[in-house]
This record gives sequence, structure tokens and C-alpha cells, in this order.
Amino acid sequence: MTHDQREGSSAAGAADAVPWDTWVPGTRVVVRRRLEDDEAGASGTPLTDVIGVVVDVTPEAVTLREDAGGGPPHRGHGPHDPAPVLVVVRRDAVVAGKVVPPRPPRRPA
Repeated sequence: MTHDQREGSSAAGAADAVPWDTWVPGTRVVVRRRLEDDEAGASGTPLTDVIGVVVDVTPEAVTLREDAGGGPPHRGHGPHDPAPVLVVVRRDAVVAGKVVPPRPPRRPA
């Protein structure tokens, strides 16, 4: 995905505009980020995705409350689990990002 293909970007618009500049707290998003060398070596891939709800956007980082869902209940998604994890992504590590729809309601088991 090139810079111009990112949501909210245009070749004629502000060259430095990126979608995450417009995200407000409470918005559910997916962020593709570059892993640090040690993380990339351990995982075997240079990139990873984080799905979460925006908590804060600063000039240095985007902070998300993890909200991936899918699969069995995990950390932060059950009545006795601790709160969901906050993930702080340095802006210089962000490769792409976009708004995603809310998680569908959980079906009864």
C-alpha cells in the first residue's frame, strides 16, 4: 500500500497527511506496524497488525486498547479477566492504518 492509497490521503492534498491524524478516541482501527529487529527475528516477519480502539493519538505515538476478538475469550474479554492491553505504536513504525467496523456481538455458546 503506497502513501497515496492510504485512507484519507490524496496526491494533491497535504503530503504529510495520514489517516491516524484524524482518528479520535473510541474509533476501532487496524494498524500495520514495523517490528523492531529482535521482534522481527523472533516472529519471522517484519510487520504485524494491531486491531484496537483508539485511546490517544500524539505526535509520537498511537495508543490502542487491544480489541482483536475472534477465537476463545482471552486477556481482557471475560468477566474475570484483567482490562484489555494498551498497545503504544510509535508513529515512525506505522506503515498503514484504517478504520474498521465494530466487532460483531458475541453469539451465545
